[in-house]
Amino acid sequence: MKKGLLFLSTVLCSASLFAQQVSKVTDPVEWINPLMGTQSKYDLSNGNTYPAVAVPWGMNFWTPQTGKMGDGWQYTYDAYKINGFKQTHQPSPWMNDYGQFAIMPVTGKVKVAQKGRESWFSHKAEISKPYYYSVYLADHDVTTEITPTERAAQFRFTYPQTDSSHIIVDAFDRGSYIKVIPGERKIVGYTTKVARGPLKNFKNWFVIYVDKPIASSQTYNDTVATGKQELDAKHVMAVVSFKTKKGEKVNMRVASSFISLEQAELNLQREIGSKTFDAVKAEAKTTWNETLSRLAVEGGSTDQVRTFYSCLYRMLFFPNKMYEINKEGKVMHYSAQNGQILPGYKFAGTGFWDTFRALYPFLNLVYPSINKEMQEGLINDYKEGGWLPEWSSPGYSDVMVGNNSASVVSDAYIKGIRGYDIYKLWEAVVHGANNDGPNATGRDGVEYYNKLGYVPYDVKINENAARTLEYAYDDFAIYQLGRALGKPKSETDIFKQRSMNYKNLFDKEYNMMRGKNKDGKFQSPFNPLKWGDAFTEGNSWHYTWSVFHDVQGLVDLMGGKQRFVAKLDSVFTLPPIFDDSYYGEVIHEIREMQIADMGQYAHGNQPIQHMIYLYNYAGEPWKTQLHVRDVMNKLYKATPDGYCGDEDNGQTSAWYIFSSMGFYPVCPATDQYVLGAPLFRKVTLTLENGKQVVINAANNSDANRYVNQLSVNGKPYGVNWLSHKALQQGATLNFQMSAAPNKTRGTKTTDVPYSLSTEK
Repeated sequence: MKKGLLFLSTVLCSASLFAQQVSKVTDPVEWINPLMGTQSKYDLSNGNTYPAVAVPWGMNFWTPQTGKMGDGWQYTYDAYKINGFKQTHQPSPWMNDYGQFAIMPVTGKVKVAQKGRESWFSHKAEISKPYYYSVYLADHDVTTEITPTERAAQFRFTYPQTDSSHIIVDAFDRGSYIKVIPGERKIVGYTTKVARGPLKNFKNWFVIYVDKPIASSQTYNDTVATGKQELDAKHVMAVVSFKTKKGEKVNMRVASSFISLEQAELNLQREIGSKTFDAVKAEAKTTWNETLSRLAVEGGSTDQVRTFYSCLYRMLFFPNKMYEINKEGKVMHYSAQNGQILPGYKFAGTGFWDTFRALYPFLNLVYPSINKEMQEGLINDYKEGGWLPEWSSPGYSDVMVGNNSASVVSDAYIKGIRGYDIYKLWEAVVHGANNDGPNATGRDGVEYYNKLGYVPYDVKINENAARTLEYAYDDFAIYQLGRALGKPKSETDIFKQRSMNYKNLFDKEYNMMRGKNKDGKFQSPFNPLKWGDAFTEGNSWHYTWSVFHDVQGLVDLMGGKQRFVAKLDSVFTLPPIFDDSYYGEVIHEIREMQIADMGQYAHGNQPIQHMIYLYNYAGEPWKTQLHVRDVMNKLYKATPDGYCGDEDNGQTSAWYIFSSMGFYPVCPATDQYVLGAPLFRKVTLTLENGKQVVINAANNSDANRYVNQLSVNGKPYGVNWLSHKALQQGATLNFQMSAAPNKTRGTKTTDVPYSLSTEK
């Protein structure tokens, strides 16, 4: 090649690379792909998400439904037929749904069954945005559009010319009721379907108005037409019918309430009233942009920006509001704990085993006012049911392990949230730590744990080692909260002592965590690659690092920094082999680790997600920087297969968002974030108090992924952590990035983040 052509080629290549950098994001909601993570199934999760049409933390979400009624995989990207548009509150397919009903426009001869009414569709004729969804239903020649509010939604159906246009309302099959009032163009009813029950007095009331006269209508008992306008039965559906011209648009307004039909009507009038479809759509878009704009990124690739905002979208749903505003303007809620209608806030739809790690710390940093409401909701959970939930969907759900409500409560207060009855929550976390409650509340095995310092392997309490490690961290969180509240040592020291219980499961022979029998002997045989058994959805290679609050203590147990780092390295260098005998099948979490080609590192599940940041505690922070970028590049993308496992209510997304900013909350219930390396050339975080945290990395690139130097507010900054309190004052972080690691920065003993063992 001639020199001139070589020069031109180099210039064009550089220009192309430069053009791929996004300089400024002015409309962040338009960068989101709600289909990220929807190409999932039972035995392989790429997110296990669905395209939620909703506003941030809204009470109701809407989604196109491709799965059959009651199937947790309610929308999957590989499906090709839609059978309804479903109001959903589903946090994950594993938890399934509650308070759901579906609406479906059809034409021709009425077939109300899901198989009969379904229609082929194509992603080519589908528009999916957080604030708007549209799809063409080919079998009915109908286009459906949806736009949401917090407790209501507008639909717009574009019909063909026919004398047989219909809308089917399906209230589902756990006991339901529908009444059609043709003269008012109105349909009312309720559904009681709930996956995690039973729940006392549970009804999701709905009210629907269409803007076209109803020519004929009737209810169905399952698939049998009744000829009646009103029906109460196990599975009730209704059909309203009318003639339409070609291209005629029929508008529908719908709202629901967990309190009453009257409240559903009030929710509809308050949130939609006489607004047009396009007006509601514009308001929903504005709400999204205002919420998303708290984080502004610059200097990333198109794919990185799309992935960033698609992850942020997932973080702004759960837990979702279950409270409503009555006609006097008072906050009210249905209590899933006791079945009563009571004053105050209420939220549902999250599992703390997942979300205590990064989702709640993110709310405390960026959206503290919504978490204040959530803390008030937890107070009501405790008052009404006697326990803090560990998984709410919408009541207490008997899944997962740990007592991580303690972390959620403690981190909020330590990060500065105020204005609620923290002393009632102190009472709640102490109660939960000392008792075994129903439906995964409190602590299973608490008597063993408090007496022996661990939950034994041989007393028929499953996942005992995982429970022990999480209880120890939760005790630390309670200790931290007690100190922040000025509680006497006589109350807090017991939790400090118990927080060291992790040491009881450390086996020096393997330098790993291992189940221990009641007699004090370690479980035998022991295979560190065995998933489940003593651990939860992971093995010892994943759970050994679950000492969030005392990493230095773990370093000491392993024999010092070199051996600790070598053990961390081994996670990535070991092959992805496994023992699945506890489950009797290769569960999806195992398969997702195996195919990611990152050794034993299982980012698709939560227990190990903080582990990469632990190099900062052992004097080799550049390895954190290397691996963090690898995970962001390899395991996340704004595509239907864009996650590497369950997204899990914002937690896996929160890892990406924090890591993109260059730090991560390894230990919630402390003031610190542990440093990584930023992904973008600039991130501007606008805090609720009006201050800004500006993160600059001007020479950041895929090659320059290492932190050479860091200055904070113009001063050199050599330690491996940031203070939440300092960030709240506003800060400018200037990262100087390099292609080669700086192996002197952050290596001193005084540079490491907090550990309880070294607390002064």
